[in-house]
Amino acid sequence: MDSMPIMLVGLYVFILATLAGKEVITKVPPTLHTPLMSGANAISGIAIIGGLVISAKAGMADEPIVAILGLIAIIFATINVVGGFMVTDRMLEMFKKK
Repeated sequence: MDSMPIMLVGLYVFILATLAGKEVITKVPPTLHTPLMSGANAISGIAIIGGLVISAKAGMADEPIVAILGLIAIIFATINVVGGFMVTDRMLEMFKKK
């Protein structure tokens, strides 16, 4: 099976998701932006699981490029999850009584 049509479909979905995400985010009022984004960053845990699955399958199939890309996905998603929780924690600190 030719991988080019699969890549084109993937690129098409990526571009549409990017445009839809930009449209949704620009409509969010500034007061809600930080809470929504910190919660959305925590959802990146799904990307961590996907990166783990891809890396494991690539390791068994002896595909080092795919394994490296999976590792990069795991690293970036982990940074996003930790950052999302840090932003949420910092935001919640503002509401605590002194």
